[in-house]
Amino acid sequence: MITVAVIEDDKFIRDSLGEMLTEAEGFECSGKYINCETALESFQNNKPEVVLMDIELPGMNGIEGVKRIKAKYPKVDIIMLSVHEDITMIFDALSAGACGYLDKSAPEEKILDSIKEIYDGGAPMSYKIAKLVVSSFQKKPESGLTERERDVLDNLCKGYSYKEIAVNLFITVGTVRHHIKNIYYKLQVHSKSEAVAKALKDRIIN
Repeated sequence: MITVAVIEDDKFIRDSLGEMLTEAEGFECSGKYINCETALESFQNNKPEVVLMDIELPGMNGIEGVKRIKAKYPKVDIIMLSVHEDITMIFDALSAGACGYLDKSAPEEKILDSIKEIYDGGAPMSYKIAKLVVSSFQKKPESGLTERERDVLDNLCKGYSYKEIAVNLFITVGTVRHHIKNIYYKLQVHSKSEAVAKALKDRIIN
């Protein structure tokens, strides 16, 4: 029997999820809560194994709620339920400690399967959310750099000096300096090390 708590401020959704858990074999709804504060207080005596939680909640939001729950009850697994498909919000929730992320339009069978999956050590996501996460890794952020500026930055990341970059790209050292000045401005950095770090962190170059 997997005990599951529901944290959701919408009464209809909260009751629907509670009813789904009560009727499904192998699941038990340990509690339904309108906010994280009430849930955290209740968990002291009635700790669930899995939590289904909305991101937008009155008072403490879901992302902060994940942090608080995981800090106090690290073995409790949390699945976020949300209508939001904002990649920053998804990453914030996962970084805070959520183990899964489903959109609220997910069918009951998917939600129940996800609870089983997370209970067994998995990290469930609905197809739409997983696709968003994958595409965000594949997409390179727009840096505004020209192709030549990218070439110069690529050489910088490889450790070449201004003179070596000039030779490699068949341009003058003065032109290299001009490109690097533009690179610093566009990336909002002030040194070679900052430019290289940002290029690698933001996947501006391969």
